[in-house]
This record gives sequence, structure tokens and C-alpha cells, in this order.
Amino acid sequence: MSTGPAEKPTVDVHAHILLPALQQLVAEADPEGFGAQQALEVRRNGPESMAASGKMIKERWPQLTDLDRRLADMDAQGVDVQLVSPSPSHFYYFAAEELALQVAKAANQAVREFVDRAPERLNGLGLVPLQHPSLMVEALEHAMLECGLLGVEIGSFAATPTDPEHSTVELSDPRLEPFWSRAEELGALVFLHPFGCSLDERLDRFYLANTVSQPAENAVALSHLIFSGVLDRHPDLRVLAAHGGGYLPTSLGRSDHAWRVRPEAHGCAQPPSSYVKKLFFDSLVHSPAELRALVAAAGPGQVLVGSDYPFDMGCDRPVAEVIEAQLSAEDEARVLAGNAAALGITPASILTARRTA
Repeated sequence: MSTGPAEKPTVDVHAHILLPALQQLVAEADPEGFGAQQALEVRRNGPESMAASGKMIKERWPQLTDLDRRLADMDAQGVDVQLVSPSPSHFYYFAAEELALQVAKAANQAVREFVDRAPERLNGLGLVPLQHPSLMVEALEHAMLECGLLGVEIGSFAATPTDPEHSTVELSDPRLEPFWSRAEELGALVFLHPFGCSLDERLDRFYLANTVSQPAENAVALSHLIFSGVLDRHPDLRVLAAHGGGYLPTSLGRSDHAWRVRPEAHGCAQPPSSYVKKLFFDSLVHSPAELRALVAAAGPGQVLVGSDYPFDMGCDRPVAEVIEAQLSAEDEARVLAGNAAALGITPASILTARRTA
């Protein structure tokens, strides 16, 4: 570990685990839906990327499932604490209500059990069924109040083809208001992590299904949050965006202009760029210059270390990449540890001690 007892721990807020038992549960409970989801992934990614991803997952299976390997890698990276979340492939937003709630609670419990094996090094995030807004508060409360997790991970949207009236759930959907309210009350960390993209076959080559779709989906989802006034109505909401928030944080001039000249873009109280300073972002932008720009746009108190461990589109040197951005010493310390401490992202053992005191 990189810190002494008196120092704040270096925290990686973007790290994943695979839950094979959860995948088996879904495949057996809804084979038709599971098969359709697999087919959609093939269509979105294309055969070349599917083959490469399959090989990558096989090679990195130990990192995704083995605790000892994870802890050794954390030591090598200089990471004291990981905030682990399920792989976004476990969202299963096609699931019907009963299965969707079962999946969320099973994922929450599985993350809790994984974290409990190394509570001095790990804490976790659970899942909620974004495709069923009426169930999200129950799943959130299960994650935080029953499993002791710090919040939940959500996708950028959920397609719900079985509901003709609401074929897509966007983060601006009014039906999510109870969820945002409860998340704000509980101090939940809501980790926005896209999975899939509605552009589908347009991105089915050159790995555009990841390299373009992930930052694009972040930008769209965050724009829904901003323009709809969600962040005005819930000023204490804590939303953490993966991949540095994608294309949005450093490219808001056009959004501000639309807010000024278009009445339908005036659903938020302030210019859209002002809300970047109310959101949180991980540092995973793969460029020192882009990380400096993100810190400048959002403020040094809004950026935290993120690696996307252990996927190949992540970063094997998350601490070193923050250092290479050559931020001021004060800003660097905040990104590496201070901001996580301010948000209460602690080892699970510390959280448990606080909850049981």
C-alpha cells in the first residue's frame, strides 16, 4: 500500500468484477432475452471486435475474479483502495420486473461478499434496474442499507422494447425522480458507466463501439441530467461519470449557446457548463493534456482516480498517469486521495465501523 496510517488512501473509483453466477442466473431465467442481448452485442460490435474481446476476457479472467491477483495488482499500481462495481455487462436491462429486481439484489450481495474478503482494501457499488424506474429505490436501499455499499452503478440509458409507451429510459425521465431523491437523501454515489450505444451498426468496426460510443454515451446521458434540471432539483446528488465524462466536460460551449438561444434547451437554471463543477469524473482519459483540461473545466475537487481495472481499455498505471499530467501538488493530492476522502469513499472496514458504532 502506498500510504501510511496518517495519510489519506489512494482510491481507484473505477474497477470491475465479473459475477459468473449472476450471468448463469439470467441465462437460465430468461434464455430468450439473454440470447437477444448477446445477438445485439454482436450486431453492435462486429465480429472482429467480438473475437478480440473474447480473447481479452479469457486472458484477464484472473484479474476479474481472483482477489489475490487484484490485491497484488493494486499494490503494484500504488492503489490502496478500490471501489469495485460489477462489469456493465451485468446490467441486463432487458430483464422483466421480477427478474430485474432479483438480479440487482443478487449483484449487490455478490459485491458485498467480495468486498468482505478484503474489507481494508475494497468497497463496492451495486446495481439498480434502470429499465424499471419503479423498482430502483428498492434496489438502491438494498444496496446501501442492507448490503452496506456506497451507492450504485447505472448505464447511460435503458432500452425497453417490451414497453411501447416508454421504449427508452433516459436519465431525464420523470419516472426517475423518486430514485434521484432517495439517492440524494442517502448520500449515494451514482456511478454512470455506459454499456452499449444506440448508434448500433454505425460503430460495428474499428472498435468504434467502445472508443466512440463510451464517450458519446457519457455526453448524452450527462446532457439529459443537466438540461432536464435534475441537478437543480437535487443539488446534493453525487454523480460520478466514468471515462472522464466522455466528450462533454471540455466541450460545452455549444450547449451553453443552445441554452441561451433555444427555449427547449432552457430546462436548467444555469448555463450547462456550470453543472460540470457539480458532477464528479474519473481520471480515465488516456492523455495528460486531456486530464489537465478536465481538471480545469470541472475543478480539482471533482476528479478522482479511475482505472477501469482490469479491462484493456482501462489503464494499468492509474496513479502514474495522474502524476504525468503535472497538476499542481495540491490538485494532484486531491485527485489521488483527497476527493475520495471528502466523498466518504473509504475501505469497507472503516464504513462498517462507522455504521455499527
